[in-house]
Amino acid sequence: MKPHSSRNRETWPRHVTLGRVSVAVYRRRTPAGRWAFMVANYANGKRRFDSYATETEALEAAGRLARQLSQRDVLAASMTNEQASDYAAAVQALEPFAVPLPAAASTLAECLKLVGNLPTLHAAAQFYVSHHRRIERKPVTEVVQELMAVKEKRGASSRYLQDLRFRLTRFAEAFRKNTGDVTTAEVQAWLDSQRLAPQSYANFRRVVHLLFEFAVARNYAADNPVGGVENVRVNGGDVEIFTPVEIARLLAAAAPEFRPCLAIGAFAGLRSAEIERLEWDDIDLAGGHIVVGASKAKTASRRVVPIADNLTAWLVPYTGREGRVWTGSHEDYYQAQQETAAATAVEPDPANGVRGQRPVAWKANALRHSYASYRFAQTGDAGRVAGELGNSAAMVHKHYRELVKPADAARWFAVRPEAPVNVTALPAAADA
Repeated sequence: MKPHSSRNRETWPRHVTLGRVSVAVYRRRTPAGRWAFMVANYANGKRRFDSYATETEALEAAGRLARQLSQRDVLAASMTNEQASDYAAAVQALEPFAVPLPAAASTLAECLKLVGNLPTLHAAAQFYVSHHRRIERKPVTEVVQELMAVKEKRGASSRYLQDLRFRLTRFAEAFRKNTGDVTTAEVQAWLDSQRLAPQSYANFRRVVHLLFEFAVARNYAADNPVGGVENVRVNGGDVEIFTPVEIARLLAAAAPEFRPCLAIGAFAGLRSAEIERLEWDDIDLAGGHIVVGASKAKTASRRVVPIADNLTAWLVPYTGREGRVWTGSHEDYYQAQQETAAATAVEPDPANGVRGQRPVAWKANALRHSYASYRFAQTGDAGRVAGELGNSAAMVHKHYRELVKPADAARWFAVRPEAPVNVTALPAAADA
């Protein structure tokens, strides 16, 4: 069936009719004196006028529109009760937004062309809302400072604050931008570039995740980009240790102020946090022991650790020192570890018969793990080693039994300075 149009050229508006559908065509004179032709279009539920340059174009457009609307009438007339119920539900759902059903359906169809399916469309809408709400733009550095202030006010321990400050300062130095602009890909790339051991990677990821949770709660970021960053599995049963050759290279490369810390960790098994709090008065070379006071120990219980003969050789040059063994900050201590490991690299020099050597890779907690492993192999006494470490015999058995052989232990505790270690005399360090 073809649309029928009224052809009386003196009668306006004209009407193109098909069945029960009638589309009006209007003629208007423009300011320039020309005629313009407009089709009244109700396809989306509200009237709009579509303009055309000629009467013929307007009538053809009106015919197409009449066919479209007539087809809708046919479909509406043939709807089942269920379809009619769906239609009514759709109209009701759109009523609060004052959006006609045809317009909503047309827009939905266009969106589905872009994203493919309804779940993806919903996710895209959620992403749009979260990223276009009004976020307070605050640099990462400022958010770090605010977080530290809140943690300090809430009574966090000094050790926890030191660790938090160290990791977040390092992160903030790499991200000199607003917190809300940091992406998952950027955080992932940064963590990958640090070449961290699994445990260190996990620690950094945890702390940065905390930072962005803090930022989201205060509207400095729309979401937490760390949520999508790769999780690295840390196997608590895997213990990394240094070999005797590796510890000898590390001690030879260490700066004088860091060397005693390195030796104490390797040959007395103190935790790095305990070494940072250790004072020279706690070290009794004549008596052959180190006292780890309750205020310095992780377990808040005092213990006495024997000083091996080779550790004595490393510490003798520092006789007479006072105050803290490590006078730098926690950040400086971590940096000293990395710098010492990097300094073990040897450039090849074929002319002088020197073979190149890759740097010793720093392994998280490996000094303490090494001492426990070699000491257990040396003594065969889990209880004794546990007392020196400040943990349980069961823990020693679980992690260090048969990890190394007695011959390896002999080589470990034979690592001494190849020549007398000369340490420039320094004024007594202030107790910091």
